[in-house]
Formats: sequence, structure tokens, C-alpha cells
Amino acid sequence: MALFQISNDKITIQVDSMGAELKSLKEVATGKEYMWDANPQYWKRTSPVLFPLVGGLKDGVYRLGGKEYPMGQHGFARDMEFQLKSQSAHDIWFTLESDEDTLRRYPYPFVLELGYELDGQTVIVKWRVKNPAGERMYFSIGGHPAFLCPIEEGTKQWDYGIRFDGVEKVVSSCLEGGLVNGETETYQLENGVLPVTEHLFDGDALVIEHDQVHSVSLVKPDGTPYLTVSFDAPLFGIWSPPKKEAPFICIEPWYGRCDRAGWSGDWTKRDWTQALEAGETFETSYRVTAG
Repeated sequence: MALFQISNDKITIQVDSMGAELKSLKEVATGKEYMWDANPQYWKRTSPVLFPLVGGLKDGVYRLGGKEYPMGQHGFARDMEFQLKSQSAHDIWFTLESDEDTLRRYPYPFVLELGYELDGQTVIVKWRVKNPAGERMYFSIGGHPAFLCPIEEGTKQWDYGIRFDGVEKVVSSCLEGGLVNGETETYQLENGVLPVTEHLFDGDALVIEHDQVHSVSLVKPDGTPYLTVSFDAPLFGIWSPPKKEAPFICIEPWYGRCDRAGWSGDWTKRDWTQALEAGETFETSYRVTAG
């Protein structure tokens, strides 16, 4: 496990080789930190990658080719040591490859590459999933970055808001026991902003599907956005630990999600599952802009 740092004249980031996890995002001029510090009192992680599973499985197992495989929530990549692939002044890449252990839990060879590139006030988080095998592979991948909220002294989280660009409402799929239960909840927005309330996350994460929004900001009490996540992902989550008053909010671009309640089908037919042909590469990214 090692910590790596890259900077430009605007921001500095630190990335841990364990999980290739973004651990810090600071403004150079002010020293202001934007990332949650992984205090286990609330949540022991900062920005894990979710691979090859986003969310949880019904009964903690998935079915493939007539066999059952156990897998914990959000997959295993977040708890594995990545290897440094390359590093420059404003760009860094890490690699994780399948091995005997992963193949027992997930019977697909893979190469997973995570990159971070600095562009002014923005960190571009890049994912590459490579299929080196001779058959199609199925997977999900997602981000889970946690950002400080509140971020200013003397304020509380309930003073803040979440801005969804370009829409007047968002529809969230409801969760029950960590699974999508088939119900939805509609949130009407005030000038595009959903106020953060004490009970917003009592029912677990907001799950926003079907390309409703592609840019989400955290908004200060005066209405000013201070952190924006932009993405092409077709769905995303918004989360903070329920009933804990945890001082952070996660904005999570996803290519996949948890099972539906009652689901007992094949891994290859799960909602939002990604398919990658032999020898091909899945490549995407999302952007985190501070300030």
C-alpha cells in the first residue's frame, strides 16, 4: 500500500494504491480539502471503485451458467492492491489484473485500469476494463466518491443542497434491504436544487436511473455550488449513511446497480449489466470539479 500525489497550479490529489482510491482533493491556494477522510465512525472509505459489481445481490450470490457465486456488496476491486502503471506531473494510472482468487469469485479474466488526470480545478477519473479472454464478459462498474458536506465552519449539513442541472424533478428508485423494490419517489426541485434534510437518506441511497441528469453539484447555504460531478453514466446514486448525521455526501456515477427484490436470474441478464466482447475495452470517465 502506497500513497501517490500529483498536482497542478490549482489542485492537488492523493491516491492510495489500495483500491486505486482517491483519498484527497485540495485547492492549492487555500488548502481546502473536499474529500471525506474515511473516519470509520461513519464510513471507512473515501472513493472506492465498484467492480465487478455495483450494489448488492439478492441473498449475497449471483448465478452464472447454472452455478452460484457469492460476492459482497460492490465487488472486490476496492479491497485489492493496484499496481502503478504510469505517473506524470498531471496524470497517474493504476492496474489490477485477474488472478486465481478473483477467478474463483468471478470467472472472467480482466484487466482493470484506473486513471486520474488533472485539468485546472477538475479531476478526471478514468476507467478502462479490458477483456483478454476469448469470450464475452459481463460486469458492472461505478464510483463512490464522498465529499465533505458541510464544508464551511459554522454550518450544518441541513443548510446545504444538491443541484441537478437542467431538470425540475428527479425520480428515485426506492431501496429495501439494499435491493430495488419496484417503487419510486419523485423529488420536486427548487431552481434545480434538492434541499438536504435530516431524513433525506433514511431510506438509503437515492438511485437516479435512465439518464435523467448528467451533472450534480453540492450547494452551499448561500446557493453557490462548491463541488460538481459530471458524467455520461446512465444512472447514479446519492448517499450518506442513514440516521448518522455523517458530514459527507456521495455522488456516484454507475454502470450497474443492485439486484431487484425477488431477482433470481442469470448474472448476464441483471439490470444495467455491461457486456464486453473478447479482446475489447470498455472505457469511460467522470469529472470532479472543485470550487
